[in-house]
Amino acid sequence: MGKILENLHLTLLIGLVLAVALGFHFHHELLNSPPAWAAVFRWLHVFFGITWIGLLYYLNFVQIPTMPTIPAELKPAISKYIAPNVLFYFRYGALFTVLTGLILAWLNGYVAEALTFKAGFRLIGIGMWLALIMAANVWFVIWPNQKRALGIVPAEDAAKAKSARVAMLASRINTLLSIPMLYAMATYQSLGG
Repeated sequence: MGKILENLHLTLLIGLVLAVALGFHFHHELLNSPPAWAAVFRWLHVFFGITWIGLLYYLNFVQIPTMPTIPAELKPAISKYIAPNVLFYFRYGALFTVLTGLILAWLNGYVAEALTFKAGFRLIGIGMWLALIMAANVWFVIWPNQKRALGIVPAEDAAKAKSARVAMLASRINTLLSIPMLYAMATYQSLGG
């Protein structure tokens, strides 16, 4: 069992197989029905959302505040190995959260209503717009600036420092927006409107 768990991809595959087995066991009569597809995309939306927001919180609660205390000779380990991997999963977590969320809203028949704040869909619409703003922030502000700050693309030291600050501030904006976004998403599921 230890060898299996040492391999992340195998661990994820086994988790996926177990989830599919659970879904089949408890809902086999719903296969190929709209509620089954909505359930699959809700599950995927939550999985990718946990990945995205979990890494956002890791970056803001752990990595950013800890970086000033790390000795200079150890910082390259973070900037060359850990941060690029974190940012890969962070970016694609954001992308797949948005895609699965839009598919879920489409399957449930309320994409247009939510995105235009129709009565009964305002709360989920606010959550969706906040998530879209946050995802755009990830791809068009945080990631380009992090590429310079981490030396993934060439930049002068002054440009790296400025990019690091811009990326941090954009990440803090996403942290701020994540709180009402999560409230809107979770509350809509419980209370509607």
